[in-house]
Order: sequence, then structure tokens, then C-alpha cells
Amino acid sequence: MPIFRFAASLLVPAALALAAAPSHAQTTLRGSPASVDRMYQQARSHDLTFYRTATGVRGAARDGDLVRMSGNADYRLAGVSHPYTLSITRTFVQRLSRQYRQTCREQLVITSAMRPTSLRLANSVDRSVHPTGMAIDIRRPTNSRCLRFLRETLLSLERAGVLEATEERRPPHFHVAVYPGPYRRHIGDAEAPAGQRSASRPPAPRRDTYRVRQGDSLWEIARRHNTTVDRLRVANDMRTNRIVAGQVLIIPAR
Repeated sequence: MPIFRFAASLLVPAALALAAAPSHAQTTLRGSPASVDRMYQQARSHDLTFYRTATGVRGAARDGDLVRMSGNADYRLAGVSHPYTLSITRTFVQRLSRQYRQTCREQLVITSAMRPTSLRLANSVDRSVHPTGMAIDIRRPTNSRCLRFLRETLLSLERAGVLEATEERRPPHFHVAVYPGPYRRHIGDAEAPAGQRSASRPPAPRRDTYRVRQGDSLWEIARRHNTTVDRLRVANDMRTNRIVAGQVLIIPAR
């Protein structure tokens, strides 16, 4: 009996030490409420639009606020209902897929891109950034070499502060939200000659906005900004011409 008590006393501190020690899994691409907050705050700080409908998405693509992903020799789309993203997100996919194919000899597979808020999935979070076009989903490869490359590359870019990546289990994929300003500066520095790199390069200019005043009409605002009511409605995903004082409208590019 004394021997058993002595053995048990050794096991308890050992178990506590194991529980306290950081696991390898904690350094991998695991999602958390904090990571959701970081993605959402990046979308807000970049003044991105959360598109509500497919009609709004198509209008934004016509105006050049979103671009279409069509696939190429390095990547393909699988089951993507709205193949639109921000331009910088498509650039990320093109660069990553080129490196991926050079390493793995196979195409990167994109399974999701733009997802309007009206098409929210059952497993999506309340503050998903998919409706902004800054996020894409990448199918998790079964090839161990490809999987290792993808994990290591995404981890490296996440630590550099240019994106947020989460490895999801159901279905198996990587959710990646690209931070427009930081990633644009990152690839600019990567491509600049030595001695000409700068971490302080300013981000892309924000789109014009207008705060509605008392007595304004959509027609007057459109005329004042050299655009049309239809374009204003598409840019702001509006179903009617009704506006209220204090409302902030996106002014589409001329």
C-alpha cells in the first residue's frame, strides 16, 4: 500500500506537467474567437463591403471592386458558386498556387471564395469575412508533401501578419483571409530590389464614401458624384431608393 501511494504521488505531478506543457497542436493553424476578431477588424479597417446578395456581388465585379477567379495551370475551382474575390486575394491565390505546383506537381484546389451574407452556411461564424471577398477556402491535400508545404507556408505568412489561416476538419480545408494592405506591402517588398524595400509603404487608397445629410435624395447624390442611381444601389446593395440621414454610402469608381 505505501508503495502504491508513492507511485501515485509521482504520477500526479507528471500529469500536471504534461497538461501545462504547450502541445504541438497549439502552434498549428487552429481557429479561435480571437482569430475571427482579427479577420473582422481587418475587414473593417480596410473599409471593405460585406455584400449581401449575388446581385450586389455581380455589380461590384462590373464596377471593378471584385475580380473573377477562373483558374489556370496552377489552380482550379471546385464547387465555387461565386468565384469572385478582391484583386489582392486573387493575387495571393496565383502566387501561392504557382509555388504549390512547383513543389507538389499538382494544382491547388479552391473550394470557396465570395459568399454573400444571404448564402450563409450552417458552419459559418457570425462575423465571417467571406462576404467581403478577402477570404478563400483551399482543399486540404491528401499528399503529405503538399500538406506540409501548405501548412508551413500559411503559418509563415500568418506569423508575418499578412493573413489569418485556419485548418478546418469538416470538410477538410484551409480557410484563409488575406489582409489587403499588409499582404500588398509584403509582396511589394519581396519583389523590390535589395536596398529599396520599405515596411512603411502606404496601403491602397480607400474608396470614396458619402454620409447622407438631412434632405438628400439618392438622385441628388448620384448627380453630385457623377454617377447613376442604379450604380449607387448596386455598390451599396440597396433594394430601394430609400436613404436616411447619417447613412454612409459607397460611391462607385467613375
